[in-house]
Amino acid sequence: MASPKIASLSWGQMKVQGSTLTYKDCKVWPGGSRAWDWRETGTEVPPSTVEYLEKQGIDVRVLQTEQAVKEYNALVAQGVRVGGVFHSTC
Repeated sequence: MASPKIASLSWGQMKVQGSTLTYKDCKVWPGGSRAWDWRETGTEVPPSTVEYLEKQGIDVRVLQTEQAVKEYNALVAQGVRVGGVFHSTC
């Protein structure tokens, strides 16, 4: 399954290709997306999470939202299976 493109981003609103929903914040992965409540995990990525993922051979990038969406969509356009967690008001 391919990763869905982030179709649009504006303050407090994100649309993901293949979904009829408008998200404030979302998680995306190959084949899907869902709303994400940042209170589940906070908006900071703990170093231990980054270290764990990197040990699994996963390339991790922690970026400001607009830059993250740009990079995510560029990877999707290249056919890379990629996932992300996006907070639209940061």
